[in-house]
This record gives sequence, C-alpha cells and structure tokens, in this order.
Amino acid sequence: MALSAQEKIKLMEEKYARKELPEFNVGDTVAMRIKVAEADKVRLHPFEGTVIKKTSRGLKGTFTVRKVSFGEGVERVFPLHSPVIESLKVVSKGKVNRAKLYYLRKMVGKQSKVKQDQAAQ
Repeated sequence: MALSAQEKIKLMEEKYARKELPEFNVGDTVAMRIKVAEADKVRLHPFEGTVIKKTSRGLKGTFTVRKVSFGEGVERVFPLHSPVIESLKVVSKGKVNRAKLYYLRKMVGKQSKVKQDQAAQ
C-alpha cells in the first residue's frame, strides 16, 4: 500500500508537532521561557509580551511577540512548534478587532496596552 505525498507530509508533521501548547490568539499576553545557548550550556530566558501576529500553517506556523524593554520595542518571531520554546503560558486574554496589531509599534506608554477580555476570565 503506497502512501500519497500528502499522507507522507501529514505523518511527518504529526511526528514533530507540539501538542502541549495552549490556545492563544492575537492580542493575548504570553509569558514564555526560551532556551538560549551560551558557550557550553543552555539557560532559560524569560520573554513576556503581546502577540501581534499569528500564522497557522501546520508546522510552518509562526507567531510574533512584542514587548517594550528599557524603553525600546523588541519583537521576536517564533515558530509554533519550535523546540526552543521551553514553556508558554497565557497571562491574559486580549480583546482586539484586528488580525495583525502592527499599530502597537507607533503607540507609547498606556496607549500601547491591549484591553483585557473580561469574558475569557
């Protein structure tokens, strides 16, 4: 019984997909622990910010997290199923009407906050 190309791809994706990731969306604040290689050891680095973009394409899915650190905006793009992510926890659900929150890049201070979704809590 020969497998089609789509079936082979699906089997490969199931092998590498992460199942323990929580449900999160654009506008949510997430707290992550990321593995960072330093010289001969690997340490865990905390990263907490707002999800401003999310693409879901199986194993190729990514999400972008933005935080302000020392007055400077920092954005990082993470693959959804990356082994670099040690843990991911949703701190708060955001209430937004857009799929991409690029407008947060121009906001400063309290303006850059996303309203919390009271129904989700």
